Amino acid sequence: MSNSLQIKHLLIADDHPIFRKGLIDLLQTAFPNVKITECHNGAEAIDGILKLKPDVSILDINMPEANGLDVCKRVLKENSDTKIVILTMYREKEMIKNAMLSGALGYILKDTAGDEIVDCVNTVLGGDKYIGTAMLPHHTELSIEDKKKQQLIDGLKNLSQAELKTLKLVSQNKTSKEISELLFLSEKTIENYRSRICQKLELPPRNNSLVIWISENKELLSYISEF
Repeated sequence: MSNSLQIKHLLIADDHPIFRKGLIDLLQTAFPNVKITECHNGAEAIDGILKLKPDVSILDINMPEANGLDVCKRVLKENSDTKIVILTMYREKEMIKNAMLSGALGYILKDTAGDEIVDCVNTVLGGDKYIGTAMLPHHTELSIEDKKKQQLIDGLKNLSQAELKTLKLVSQNKTSKEISELLFLSEKTIENYRSRICQKLELPPRNNSLVIWISENKELLSYISEF
């Protein structure tokens, strides 16, 4: 059975009604039996995704109340199974990277949507990523970012809850003394946590190695809901 036959529910969030109608007409032609929910802004999209749990949600970035990337982050934080596609006019590498880090599986441009949206929906429905043809030159760099993010997640999984709390506070520029007061633990205990974090993340045994590591990974850390 193809992905086209498996999809039951799509959600579309875009504040331009004419564009939204054209997209709906295209998708209903490609997926005749699909239910389509329309949202006019980001807040409606968050509510609709979390309550209705559509198979795939297609989001614009620029929307009132919450932009598409904020919607992605919220959906990722809630561990929703909905696959997210960003459909936008932004073609910059940084925007694509931010979308993927926020939890999107697909990213295509509005001016190529007619040619790519069906393939994109089918691809993300199967759990794979889809980058529009106009952004393919960025694909290698984005793949490297994906690998780095996965390595980071794997490293954080080895940390205990106490170590994760300590790491989070270190990333907020808190000293060991300040962390000890916040967590109601001794300063020596916090230093032990920091030492174990460095060992588990395989950081070099030098002064400030944890602070340096956080500085190098701060952007990725901010997108990981478990952190």
